[in-house]
Amino acid sequence: MNTSSVRRSALQLSMLTLALAMTGTVWAQAAKWPSKPVKIVVAFPPGGLTDAYARNFGEYLSTKLGVPVVIENKPGAGAIIGIDAVAKAPADGYTLSMSTSGTYWQNRILYSKLPYNLDKDLTPVTVFPSGPLVVGIHDKIPAKNMAEFVAWAKKNPASMGTYAPGSYPHMVADQTNRQHGTQIQSVHYKGEAAMWLDVASGQSQIAVGSFQAFNAMASRGVRAIGVTGSYRSPKLPDVPTLSEQGNTEKLVTLEGGLPLVAPAGTPEHILKRLADEAVAWSNTDKAAKLRETFAIPNKPKNLADTRKDWETEVPVWIKLAVDLGIKLD
Repeated sequence: MNTSSVRRSALQLSMLTLALAMTGTVWAQAAKWPSKPVKIVVAFPPGGLTDAYARNFGEYLSTKLGVPVVIENKPGAGAIIGIDAVAKAPADGYTLSMSTSGTYWQNRILYSKLPYNLDKDLTPVTVFPSGPLVVGIHDKIPAKNMAEFVAWAKKNPASMGTYAPGSYPHMVADQTNRQHGTQIQSVHYKGEAAMWLDVASGQSQIAVGSFQAFNAMASRGVRAIGVTGSYRSPKLPDVPTLSEQGNTEKLVTLEGGLPLVAPAGTPEHILKRLADEAVAWSNTDKAAKLRETFAIPNKPKNLADTRKDWETEVPVWIKLAVDLGIKLD
């Protein structure tokens, strides 16, 4: 073997050794996850169900991972600001996002341009259920159910409080207008607290949101006339669902949720660990207390089941957004 061949072989051996060393380093780094704080970006202000889930789960997750779990509230622009921060973050398991299902599933239809691609830039971890949402009206309005409110709204100015543009209540208002000829105006807030406060004061006449946020105002001028989803709220057993009241629209039977998502490309073992911890957390006393407070009977699922639900449910929500034709830009 000549000198050049020996040098070439030595160089190849050195490169192979370096590649193996780098591979070992990568695997070592992966095995160390997490080695620094994990951040959950909440696309809504403190005080609502999304924030409550994130803080409760984050506290539990911190004890299991052995690192701080930081909750960062980034509200605004229909959750786009918060989601964008995560969509552009490194896919290393240290930055996660929590928002409402509509902001992940339907924003791709509601907005012509987004700073990220919801299909390519984010991947689901699990979905925290929201349970039946409460349809509440200002107490002075003489309506006992949704049909009576619609009849009232045909004769009086009415506005629907929503917790974000393109959110579930926004779609309910738009669908009601199209089906019944009402002119209910959607008023968008950055979260539920201010929304329900305005219903209680009569600034808005109707809203749809979580039981806990509704209940905080129930003694101050807000009254429930229905709940969404396929079953009654455990906290409001005498309040019929909108379906029981004769509403046949697909929208009122659906139950959204609060997805926990990560940047696309996040290692599979990290996604699985996070989802498994969410399932384990859901069986704790603190999680049970949260569900009791917000009247939520069901629990988050593991990664495999979450992906199955994502594949079947997301197209339904997207089609609803397409059919309603709402555009926010």
